Amino acid sequence: MNIDDIKGRVEAQRRFFSGGATLDVKTRIAALKSLRSTIVRHEADILEALRLDLGKSGFEGYMCEVGLVLSEIDYMMRNVAAYSRRRRVPTPIAQFAARSYVQPAPYGVALIISPWNYPFMLCVDPLVDAIAAGNTVVLKPSAYAPQTGEAVKRIVEEAFSPEYVTVVMGGRQEIGWLLDEQFDCIFFTGSQNVGKEVLRHAAERLIPVTLELGGKSPCIVDATADIALAARRIVFGKFLNCGQTCVAPDYVLCDSRIENALIDALCAEIAAQYGAAPLQNADYGRVVNRKHFERLLGLMQSGTIVCGGEAREEELRIAPTILRGVDWEDAVMREEIFGPLLPVLTYNSLNDAIARVEALPHPLALYYFTTDKSAADAIMTKCRFGGGCINDTIVHLATSEMGFGGVGASGMGAYHGKAGFDAFSHYKSIVDKRNWIDLPIRYQPYDDKKRALLRRFLK
Repeated sequence: MNIDDIKGRVEAQRRFFSGGATLDVKTRIAALKSLRSTIVRHEADILEALRLDLGKSGFEGYMCEVGLVLSEIDYMMRNVAAYSRRRRVPTPIAQFAARSYVQPAPYGVALIISPWNYPFMLCVDPLVDAIAAGNTVVLKPSAYAPQTGEAVKRIVEEAFSPEYVTVVMGGRQEIGWLLDEQFDCIFFTGSQNVGKEVLRHAAERLIPVTLELGGKSPCIVDATADIALAARRIVFGKFLNCGQTCVAPDYVLCDSRIENALIDALCAEIAAQYGAAPLQNADYGRVVNRKHFERLLGLMQSGTIVCGGEAREEELRIAPTILRGVDWEDAVMREEIFGPLLPVLTYNSLNDAIARVEALPHPLALYYFTTDKSAADAIMTKCRFGGGCINDTIVHLATSEMGFGGVGASGMGAYHGKAGFDAFSHYKSIVDKRNWIDLPIRYQPYDDKKRALLRRFLK
């Protein structure tokens, strides 16, 4: 695909949207039904593509990608009619007689750029929200997950006309061409560095943007926590998808009194979940490419490996690895790990832990394991982060009832469910004024009587 092809597709979508075809809620629901049935027909193809791209098992592929997308579609089909209705609001007495309401409206032509780590879910989930809100969509899957990108392309071409939804394949060049177009909104999921470029291009064109980025998401474990249960849930959240999850616990920050017990429990839980030889476990994934594999091997030089550390270069696989003795200045603590390495650091007081987390860029997620409710309230209130869990990891994003998004360096805006509908909508504020009366107070000439009435109306 060349630059002229991209321009042609965007212009075709602009004409289609201008014709009003996506404004009817029944049309949106029909489009979602078409998408759902097409995904179900191609489920085996999607799961195989995920296995080829990332080594994901069929169970994990359905649990973390296909199943979540189907759930989001079902949620939107149930709720889109309500979300699309006008909402009456009170009208000030100064505007008598009138009716005021807020009307959701689609932005228009939306661009969605997705990452490689959950290449189906993070591409199609925002697509569902954009369609529900009444937009047309240009989808850009990640070039690092080519098999899944091709599966998405086949599904979209089967479910939609290209004027409604189209897929642009390719890499950086194609992304550059897309960002030079005048879209009506942009939704990006990926790294902070690329997110800055997306935001820069959007700012030049005054395009609203939703950024879903990442960061070093802390997992705090205090001395009151159920250590065995905490270890089980931390290991699940950290090493899912071989650690390549934007909301994975990036590091553990634990009370120094429980460091040894927690590390022992984490190592035991890795063996329980992945076996004594995780690299022989067919359900354990792999690193996406050699560049990231070599980067992770470099980060593994920080601290001391207490379990794991094995790697197979020919398979791009690294065993779940626990590191201790890590310093805050070590390489593994200066960037988002995005792989199966888990450093364990310690704190001496909860206030010190809060201060340490708050001194770093705001993360996409935060997890706190405790049985102390007041301590949990302190962490959740004082620390700034996108979202998180108390006594669990990851699961806060697996619902359409709450928005998912970052803050500060971890992103802006949110999606899933109603938040996703809002992300792709503009809310028009409208006053519908009646003609049978026209209060003269606002019109010149002004006099003392009008001034007195004005103060009464606006006090």
